[in-house]
Amino acid sequence: MMFSFSMLIMSALLIFLVISLEYTQDTVLNNSISYTKQIIELINYDIDSYIDYMENISILVSNNTDVQEYLFGTEANESQIQNAYNRILAQFKTVTETRSDISNIVVMTDNGRSILNGGQDKLSEYIDLYDLDWAVKAMLNADSTVLSSSHVQNMIKNNYQWVVTLSRSIKNPYTNENAGLFFIDLNYNVISDLCENNSLGNKGYVYIIDEEGSVIYHPQQQLIYSGLKEERIDEVLYNESNYFITNEGNNSRLYTISKSQKTGWTIVGVAYISELMNKKEETQIIYMVIAIALLAVAMIISSFLSSGITKPITLLKESMKEVEKGNFDNANIVVTVDNEIGSLSKSFNIMIEKINNLIGQNVYEQKQKRKSELKALQSQINPHFLYNTLDSIIWMAESGKTKEVVVMTSSLAKLMRQNFSNQSEVVTIAQEMEYTKSYLTIQKMRYKDKLEFEIDMKEEIKNYEIVKLVLQPIVENAIYHGIKYKEDIGVITIIGFLENENIIIKVCDNGAGMDAEMLAHIFDEHKVNYKANGVGVFNVQMRLQLFYGPEYGMEYKSELGKGTVATVKIPKRQV
Repeated sequence: MMFSFSMLIMSALLIFLVISLEYTQDTVLNNSISYTKQIIELINYDIDSYIDYMENISILVSNNTDVQEYLFGTEANESQIQNAYNRILAQFKTVTETRSDISNIVVMTDNGRSILNGGQDKLSEYIDLYDLDWAVKAMLNADSTVLSSSHVQNMIKNNYQWVVTLSRSIKNPYTNENAGLFFIDLNYNVISDLCENNSLGNKGYVYIIDEEGSVIYHPQQQLIYSGLKEERIDEVLYNESNYFITNEGNNSRLYTISKSQKTGWTIVGVAYISELMNKKEETQIIYMVIAIALLAVAMIISSFLSSGITKPITLLKESMKEVEKGNFDNANIVVTVDNEIGSLSKSFNIMIEKINNLIGQNVYEQKQKRKSELKALQSQINPHFLYNTLDSIIWMAESGKTKEVVVMTSSLAKLMRQNFSNQSEVVTIAQEMEYTKSYLTIQKMRYKDKLEFEIDMKEEIKNYEIVKLVLQPIVENAIYHGIKYKEDIGVITIIGFLENENIIIKVCDNGAGMDAEMLAHIFDEHKVNYKANGVGVFNVQMRLQLFYGPEYGMEYKSELGKGTVATVKIPKRQV
């Protein structure tokens, strides 16, 4: 029993261990997702702030009167145009010399006028302004900036840098048309620095895509463009949540997504699950140590519990022996525990007291009724039946079969509770079936592999009444006179259903069966043997017909060697 208790507790600890590890893993993963989200949103915020600053520059430049005078002024004001050119050039030169994040700063128009950086660079003669998508978009979208994806800037002669271009149209103040263009080429390293200065583990990284899925930035950009590396662009673009996890074994990754409402870019953080869960093994060891310590404590406790269960069962067994000898006065048990065994002992004491009182009663006018009740009681719980049952409980307890002890003890307690708690002559069909099921459970455990049973009682009849102690004697007869003599497994099937205004209950067994002679005398009073088969079918039939009328009662069908079917027919009545 101590071993069984230990195994039970060990199983509970293992379940606790598995649940704890799963919970810890989920917690670490959720915290990692939250942390990664914060990093990606911070990068997104930094990029938005930077782009916002560059937009302000573009607005100032495009609305600058010197820029407008230089790009759109007439040749009659040549001196003013030259002065405007010199001022703009000085400003641009200062910007390119002091801002390493700006590769090119340009204002231009299709009439041939332009200013590039500090004046040392020239526009490529092979590139037309309207051949570039980002330039066309800027010219068509007045009063708004256009942000391109990463590309090689080929508008500057002999200066092909990898950049992101922010462009804006310039309005001709004389014609009120978009006739000029301002653009700033942002050094690619700026975006790279913003992404790489945030840690997502040793192998984690950040990349950026635009609304169409084109890569703006990736730490392995060259591999992406050469086709040697692929990213999950479609999953990122069409994912409904802001993260997802790939299932790639040891290379499983957490993708965290943050889309900018300003730029339309999507910043994606990629972290490896193996790095996020690097404390998993350490946590498992801690849980295992705790589980072993708890198991040691549980084994000590189980030794006390096992002795506490077997001792009162032994006392109950000795008391049963006294009852078997007829010594009712010395059979009472001193109840020392408040559990199922204690409840069983109390019920046993009550049973002994009632049996003793019944033996002393000999009133003639109650003789038949008392005799029937006593026979019914003895049929359900008699000392020999209890002795064998408790003997089985002790054997199973000593064998460490704790679950079986609980099941059999619980079933026996239910039997006695039904006998002594309800003094009415009628009960519900559900109560009668519960009583019969408890009896069958005990008999099945006593006969081990010899007996099986099935119960199919329709829900619609369970709350109707039935005379108390009808089914158990029929089941007992099926066991002792049918199943008991089979060499293989005996099966008892109980089914109940509603037929018109009557309730039909069938008790079927595949036991030895009866021949025609035995079947013809099944209800003869002289065939009843109370010592062998308890209350007997005669008594059950008599009680049913006295209570419900001669048209109700029992009917037997049997075939020798094939089994027996006992059918109980009663009217449909509410309790």
